[in-house]
Amino acid sequence: MPYPEIDPIAFSIGPVAVHWYGIAYVVGIMLGWLYARRLVETPRLWAGDAPLTRVQLDDFLVWAAVGIILGGRIGYILFYDFPNVAADPLRAVQVWNGGMSFHGGLAGTTLAMILFARRNGIAVWSLFDIVAAVVPIGLFFGRIANFVNGELWGRLSDAPWAVIFPEAGPFARHPSQLYEAGLEGIVLLIVLAIAIYRFGALKRPGFVTGLFVAGYALSRITVEFFREPDPQLGYLLGGWLTMGMLLSLPMLVLGLWAIARARAARPASA
Repeated sequence: MPYPEIDPIAFSIGPVAVHWYGIAYVVGIMLGWLYARRLVETPRLWAGDAPLTRVQLDDFLVWAAVGIILGGRIGYILFYDFPNVAADPLRAVQVWNGGMSFHGGLAGTTLAMILFARRNGIAVWSLFDIVAAVVPIGLFFGRIANFVNGELWGRLSDAPWAVIFPEAGPFARHPSQLYEAGLEGIVLLIVLAIAIYRFGALKRPGFVTGLFVAGYALSRITVEFFREPDPQLGYLLGGWLTMGMLLSLPMLVLGLWAIARARAARPASA
């Protein structure tokens, strides 16, 4: 099927062009913030008091946004584009050419959470859990934006739903961006919500974090089998291993460790 003709620029205000990708980031962060507010303000989800107040959550929004953007950009440069940036350092700030890494954004947000928690006397694992619960919302909108931009397309495919992307040659490919939106976004959000609302996962600090990290890793590794690797890197081993897989494997281990740690610990007392 042909790629739908979608202008990556949503609208312009004078000389300023507003891209769908930027809108996706804003919408994802804002909806995640609203969902996080609901979690904090629902007493039955916690064994005792919520780990932070609504005001503290509102303050953290700025920290999270900075961690996502800076971490995502720096991570992309280090993991995917370092040779090009080394040859042309100005490329590092050319954000209009794209280039954001989820793994880098995760690292940046994690650092922001640790610093914010220490500064405000907040239990860091519980803050991790709140953020982990809402991240799939941003992932969903981000992957939809990737599809709108016609970037990060999949491998060649003869599936009925395969798409001919304008910048990827004349052959049909897997719409891997939509696969990621479904797995990393919708499915993972539902799994985490069931764990929180049905099984009281927030009462065991670290469990939701581990479930998210392991769930994302499994989702990403799965989709990498359908996604075309970044052209500047290609396959790292044997025509199947990609950088996305390589970066996700440690996440899977850490996620399983966090789940085991939370299950072994005594539940927070009411």
